[in-house]
Amino acid sequence: MLDSAQLSAFNRHFPNIAADAWLRERITTATAAVELERGCNICYEGDECHHLALVVSGAARVFKLAESGREITLYRVEPGECCILTASCMLSGERFPANATVETELEAVLIPQRQVTTWMGESAVWRQFLWKLLAERLGDVISLVEEVAFRRMDERLGEYLADHAEHHGPVLQATHQKIAADLGTSREVVSRMLKDFEQRGLLQLSRGRIELGDADALHSVSQSM
Repeated sequence: MLDSAQLSAFNRHFPNIAADAWLRERITTATAAVELERGCNICYEGDECHHLALVVSGAARVFKLAESGREITLYRVEPGECCILTASCMLSGERFPANATVETELEAVLIPQRQVTTWMGESAVWRQFLWKLLAERLGDVISLVEEVAFRRMDERLGEYLADHAEHHGPVLQATHQKIAADLGTSREVVSRMLKDFEQRGLLQLSRGRIELGDADALHSVSQSM
């Protein structure tokens, strides 16, 4: 059961659910709050899904891991969202087809599987929430497939860095391995391209830190390659 502070945080990030009195009452009484530390593993591929986490702060990363050890990030779950793969596994009876880990310290509201499936038949608001998120995630994954299959890696890396510069500032604190996982390539490829970008004056590299140059130049990096 949620206390008043936890319910207030939930209401801020899930206003459509909170606006429905029937569903809000059940969220208050049939759920529990959880806090997870950065780096904590949430699900492994093949796990059964027993709870659906509605995130109110922090972020989780959902990714596929190849036998070679390479990773590709499928999507992130941020405040106001839940992991749609978890929900689909609950509704279909299948096991989790990917891996999930806490990327930044996370707080979430946990809904048991029985409630997730029962509410699908009882609440139009709940159905709409899950179907809308499913459509958005499907679009994200289709875009990811298009990126990996049809676009050059130098262009993708340039846009990845430019997007960070525009939305988070000129310093990216991330390992080359993390960037490679986000882009679905190898660390060696990322390291080589970053070194080339540095030689061209687009950024400066140091251990676990990248100082980014002009975002427009990074966006258009592939045009001069």
